[in-house]
Amino acid sequence: MSSLVQSVDWLAIAPPTVAAVVGLVVLVADLFLTEARKPLLGWIAVGGLAAAALMLLPLLDADRSTFCLVGDTEVCSYTADRFTLVIQLLVLGGALLCALLSVTALKDSGKRLPEGEYWFLFLSSAAGAALLPASRDLATLVVALEVASLPAFALVGLRHGDRRSSEAALKFFLSSVTATAVSLLGISFVYAATGTLHLTRVAERIQDVDGQLVTLAQTGVVLTLVGFAFKTAAVPFHFWVPDTYVGAPLPIAAYLSVIGKAVGFSGLILVTVVALPSYADAWAPALAVLAALTMTVGNVGALRQQSTRAYSAVRLLAWSSVGQAGYLLVPIAAAGYADDPEKSVGSTLAYALMYGAVNLGAFAVAALVGRAHRLNRVADYRGLYAASPLTALLMGFFLLCLAGLPPGVIGLFAKVTVFAAAVDAGLGWLAVVMAVNVVIALVYYLRWTALLFRAPEGEAATHRLAAPLTAALALTGVLGVALSGAPQLVLRFTETGLF
Repeated sequence: MSSLVQSVDWLAIAPPTVAAVVGLVVLVADLFLTEARKPLLGWIAVGGLAAAALMLLPLLDADRSTFCLVGDTEVCSYTADRFTLVIQLLVLGGALLCALLSVTALKDSGKRLPEGEYWFLFLSSAAGAALLPASRDLATLVVALEVASLPAFALVGLRHGDRRSSEAALKFFLSSVTATAVSLLGISFVYAATGTLHLTRVAERIQDVDGQLVTLAQTGVVLTLVGFAFKTAAVPFHFWVPDTYVGAPLPIAAYLSVIGKAVGFSGLILVTVVALPSYADAWAPALAVLAALTMTVGNVGALRQQSTRAYSAVRLLAWSSVGQAGYLLVPIAAAGYADDPEKSVGSTLAYALMYGAVNLGAFAVAALVGRAHRLNRVADYRGLYAASPLTALLMGFFLLCLAGLPPGVIGLFAKVTVFAAAVDAGLGWLAVVMAVNVVIALVYYLRWTALLFRAPEGEAATHRLAAPLTAALALTGVLGVALSGAPQLVLRFTETGLF
């Protein structure tokens, strides 16, 4: 008789576990630290996230799995393969940069953000986001998704006495809960039709579903995809994004724009490419249409932002992130048509890494400018070069990367990779839509970039550089420049091991 007791591969699960344990340490430490010592919690969180990211290094050599079925060790609930490691690097690295922004934001908040609760929720969400790409069964996938999402609701509305923050949290909460409910209903239908939750077994059994259960399985597939479309902020499920980003503390808006997207897209890849490849003829065209709609609505929304409107800089970045989500959807849709879906998934991961680095850099500059201009309008960036030349050059570089123009070579490389994935899959019409959207995006990215170098109206404002903010700007700048120098390394690193 085989033993039902399993050994746990602690090294495989170390990255999300370290983040979760440090979150508990912060929660307990908050009880004993005096008010004057509370900033220490932020540095504990930063150190914990750095340690969690370093735990990825021992996992680079080989795929590792744990929590496997006793009768079949090939079917596991947690797998640390190349796909998992790339997303975990994006999640933990992005969370580390957002934590650096948060240290300064909490100091500037005037005690309106409770530090102990903030850091516990932040680390809890990061732990859930790091767990999700390793999930290889639908139950673990949903649990990880909610562990990542639920603390984020509270973080958005955590600022005391701010009605805008409370409204943003409510919109985010209602839309996300609706998405979760739809996903759970879809997953329950898939489970009823296949009798399993493990992704590889779902892929095998859903092809031979009993005739009476075919409609149930098809409905489950559709509902599951709709739920994840909410999480990725795909049109028409994007309506919560601008108000949520504006109402949230700026580091949390940055966190949602990168880590929130990484969670949604990694979940979408696992459900479509791994669990439901036999339904590619259904989900691939749907995702292609969603990609076209999302990039178009996002870029047009960003184009319509008025530079003098309050919080227009954050709103523009929010609409831009919707447009970028459309580009990220293209290779996933292409995977349903391609002979080599792994290559298409690699294109999504390459684009996500580029987007994460430069978008967090743009939010870091927005955090810096926001210290001098509370309304954070695009117009407030006029003459930034006169006040802070290096910051203006970095912001211009980040915007050109997002636009896909030199010297932002990594942005151009990522867009060409996504474009090639669409063409190789025979989605010529989607490649044309993407090309048109890239041109639309050039208008608002270049308009903002030009504003940085124009003569300031009146005396140039001084921008107070805090050490954590400087570190975040330096890290994103160095990363962007290094990747632009050797963009092929990104694609080589993002070769997945999903199949």
